[in-house]
Amino acid sequence: MVKGPGLYLDIGKKARDLLYKDYQSDHKFTVTTYTSTGVAISSTGIRKGDLYLGDVSTQLKNKNITTDVKVDTDSNLRTTITIDEPAPGLKAIFSFIVPDQRSGKVELQYQHEYAGISTGIGLTANPIVNFSGVVGNNLLSLGTDLSFDTASGNFTKWNAGLNFTHTDLIASLILNDKADTVTASYYHTVSPLTNTAVGAELSHSFSSNENSLTIGTRHALDPLTTVKGRVNNYGRASALIQHEWRPKSFFTISGEVDTRAIEKSAKIGLALALKP
Repeated sequence: MVKGPGLYLDIGKKARDLLYKDYQSDHKFTVTTYTSTGVAISSTGIRKGDLYLGDVSTQLKNKNITTDVKVDTDSNLRTTITIDEPAPGLKAIFSFIVPDQRSGKVELQYQHEYAGISTGIGLTANPIVNFSGVVGNNLLSLGTDLSFDTASGNFTKWNAGLNFTHTDLIASLILNDKADTVTASYYHTVSPLTNTAVGAELSHSFSSNENSLTIGTRHALDPLTTVKGRVNNYGRASALIQHEWRPKSFFTISGEVDTRAIEKSAKIGLALALKP
């Protein structure tokens, strides 16, 4: 893909990944194997309290076409076909879920040096049409994200975002929920050698007049071990340690404690991902 402002989902992504990615309170186990023909098969099991969930997925790549098929414990069959760059900068994605007859969707993504566009439409009689676009460059970008329901003739979603990138700093401002929520985020790389970074996210809801603040940090103890920590204004503090004990295989343990109710048990999450 051509380097540029990226897609709308890239606005504020660095800060979101720092503050929320890999944190969990469940137990998750994933094993990935590869057949002699290059098909990747992944099995995932998740324990959420007393509930056990699982899925099996396969991925087949043939030149620039990737086919993903996933079956979960509810007998849903999700299929996604991705065609990467049938033309320069273009990506086409076709997805559907069986037995949900209204789940079919076609999405086109186009990335240019100064723009990133994504359009999607549901394969139904009265589909929901999605459009997101970003204009700018690697330094400054401005974008919008819209959804239109052709059945009701109303916009079900309209968001806007601004992203500023300068050397080791990324600042974002996003307007969500039809202008009811504004979110400002900040990401700063402190030391590239130790992968040390800090980030913060502040959200304000105009309808409820409530504020939400989360700050966090990340640091690599060594090339294979990373620790992260975060805390929010509700008094919830979380931390995790992730170790790559073999290439592409990770063990992650995370925990969360409510500092305003320290007598409550801490939430502990475990994740193990195995790849050959």
